[in-house]
Amino acid sequence: MKIVVLGGGESGVGAALLAKAKGFEVFLSDKGKLQESYRQTLRDNAIPFEEETHTEDLILDATEVIKSPGIPDKVDIIKKLKALNIPIISEIEFASRYTKAKLVAITGSNGKTTTTLLTYHLFKEAGLNVGLAGNVGHSFAELVIEDKFDWYVLEMSSFQLDNSYTFRPYISILTNITPDHLDRYDYKFENYIDSKFRVIQSQTPEDYFIYYRDSPPIKDKLETIELKPLALPITTSPEGSELNTTNLSYITDSLLRTSFNTSEIQIAIKDLPLKGVHNALNISCALVACQIVGIHDTAILAGLQTFRNAPHRLEKVGEINGVTFINDSKATNVDSVFYALGSFDQEPLIWIAGGVDKGNDYTQIEELVKQKVKALICLGKDNSKLKAFFKGKIPAIYESQSIEDVITLGTEIGRPGDVVLLSPACASFDLFRNYEDRGDQFRKAVVSRE
Repeated sequence: MKIVVLGGGESGVGAALLAKAKGFEVFLSDKGKLQESYRQTLRDNAIPFEEETHTEDLILDATEVIKSPGIPDKVDIIKKLKALNIPIISEIEFASRYTKAKLVAITGSNGKTTTTLLTYHLFKEAGLNVGLAGNVGHSFAELVIEDKFDWYVLEMSSFQLDNSYTFRPYISILTNITPDHLDRYDYKFENYIDSKFRVIQSQTPEDYFIYYRDSPPIKDKLETIELKPLALPITTSPEGSELNTTNLSYITDSLLRTSFNTSEIQIAIKDLPLKGVHNALNISCALVACQIVGIHDTAILAGLQTFRNAPHRLEKVGEINGVTFINDSKATNVDSVFYALGSFDQEPLIWIAGGVDKGNDYTQIEELVKQKVKALICLGKDNSKLKAFFKGKIPAIYESQSIEDVITLGTEIGRPGDVVLLSPACASFDLFRNYEDRGDQFRKAVVSRE
């Protein structure tokens, strides 16, 4: 049996290592250039590979292909594999065949990284033998080679779910669904929704499904399918009769309450370690997962107080002359910006946005922007759409293609008590390598002036 791995990043190299460990003939092919560390790993493990090309003769005789999530189905080599009916799976699907651990799979358009990191943190702090993998952390396949964990917490993108078929999480979490990556789904939102729901496709009545009940796409989809796992909804709009309902978790203006069987946790919103309703939802998802696996309430609350979120997610990076600078570079779509803007109450905002527009509809945030934003700084090569939409709706609009200039503008416009918020609503590839590079440059520029 010959396994061909397409893509030589973290997931691809991990899949190749696992395939080799299981005794398969393995070949890895990457259309781009490999990082030296991955190249050396493949050499050290005697795994043949090629880069900057796809040699069809070496790929099309595969018994099975493991495809990197970054490779779209429309590329020629994938079309040819499909024409030959050669199975194409994800690294997650492949790795799940070789583990006896229980899996927690977390997906959603927004919030999945925070929820994944928090769930992992709470499990680990409570003493569970747990690994972190998927779209964050290490390659799941590489961890499964030794398979020394009892639990894996996995962040799952829609691209990873697309080529997963028998993958079965014990707990699945769906934080929300909003339009994103539609270029990969024939610009059909329903295709993207279907992709996200693949997280529950192999679950059974012995498994659990935690989800945000108020997300219209989730609510509508659930009305059309037979749900096998036990449903554990979370809502921000509980009805009065629901306030003591077992297995319903909710968030109000002042309280977060999660419930599972006999376990109930209540936390004042002001005491949560992360700001914003969206983070209250992320926290709720993680808490319910902990309740399912039997972690004691006191251990959950203790772990919550020591959690620190990943960079680039409403990260306070510094203060200059009384003006606070917040790095939310991970906010690459309008829905993320909606949550970011909603995380601030009284502070006047100077909003930095722009980059590569992914078909954004700014009407979703129009009212929030009018209420909260005193100035917009457009950071991108083409700012025409942003400027046109918000013209006359914001007192001042500026534009720049330099992080240094953006910080200068923020300090000049800002007054003590103001917040300069980098929450771009766009991808970063016009001026930066990725959203991390954008956020890192922003943080470094602020820190250098403090």
